[in-house]
Amino acid sequence: MNFKVLALILLAVKEAYQLLLRIIDYKSSKNPIPASVADVYDGETYAKWKLYQKDKTFVSIFSSVAGFLVTFALILFDVFAAVGSLSDNEYLSAILVLALDVLAGSVVGAVFSYIDTMRVEEKYGFNKSTIGTFIGDVVKELIIGLLLNSGIVALFITVWNWLGDWVIVAFAGLMFLVLLFVAFLYPVFAKINNKFVPLEEGELRTKLEALLEKHGYHVREIKVMDASRRTTKSNAYFTGFGKMKTIVLYDTLLQAMTTDEICAVFAHELGHGLHKDTLKNQIFSIFNMLLLAVSLWLVVRTGAIYPDFGFSGVNYGMAIILGTEVLMSLISPLVGLLTNASSRRAEYRADRQAAEEGYAEELISALKKLARENFANLSPSKTVVALTYSHPTIAQRIDALRK
Repeated sequence: MNFKVLALILLAVKEAYQLLLRIIDYKSSKNPIPASVADVYDGETYAKWKLYQKDKTFVSIFSSVAGFLVTFALILFDVFAAVGSLSDNEYLSAILVLALDVLAGSVVGAVFSYIDTMRVEEKYGFNKSTIGTFIGDVVKELIIGLLLNSGIVALFITVWNWLGDWVIVAFAGLMFLVLLFVAFLYPVFAKINNKFVPLEEGELRTKLEALLEKHGYHVREIKVMDASRRTTKSNAYFTGFGKMKTIVLYDTLLQAMTTDEICAVFAHELGHGLHKDTLKNQIFSIFNMLLLAVSLWLVVRTGAIYPDFGFSGVNYGMAIILGTEVLMSLISPLVGLLTNASSRRAEYRADRQAAEEGYAEELISALKKLARENFANLSPSKTVVALTYSHPTIAQRIDALRK
């Protein structure tokens, strides 16, 4: 068996599956709009949304195909092996291979991200990024990607050399700790690209603090992020562990919603906290890390595969590429069926929390505004929802709230 041919076939199958989902999703624009969300778009806006959906789908398809072709070519012509052979040191050789993968992906991603952001989003009035902001974001993300991937492969080599087959448990545990560390440092990373200012004293701040403190949560900070520098779209989120939370509001959200609508959104987020949804997600993360560790263990243990890719022996950078981009890409959709189904149930529970706090109608209004501001698909394919959506559709959530 030629393992290179097998890997290329599996990559092609993965790409065909993703393209099929995009095509199905695009065709869903012809689906009738559910009555509960019929008032989100007027006729003119809905026609504009269809054009937006078409443009976004085409960019997504070309971006995916281009990324696939680049990876396919790098493997087919043994480019990874050529770069890895520049050093005999197992650490540096692996880092060089992964750096090439990250760099190639970043270049392709940046080209199509530019088209998406500076052309499509600009065309429909969503983009607020300047060329300087866009380039700065791309460079920062590339540097972070190179550092993280270098650290991960170095960690894997060290654990493998130290523990051998026990790498499955040890590496999974270490990777989970890395994820927690990254989540802990997310506020620091966020400040690289955005500015945050405290929410001024007033009715909104008082209501948000009271809502969380009512259930034993303590607010560390309430920050407003300058999202309007890049987009007109709205969002909000919590950061922090345990009962200490930092609230982050997009400045666009403050402009688009009333005080009670914003409180409704955070009553929903409060529901996630009360039902330990973050903890459940961490359990899923541990499971995914175990699957990743098993995948890496398999490709490292099977030393016979590397000559087919042009290497003289095991290259840990190539092992990570094969483990994550080939093996895990086949496993992830199956795991995603379970995690997405669990996530959708959690969203319904969190919506019920907002209703119990007395914000059912305000949440419905907020959901409609978010759908309108973010140009959401109001009638997506049921197949795509079941396979890939972590949230129920807007119509499903509104129907559940009204029941």
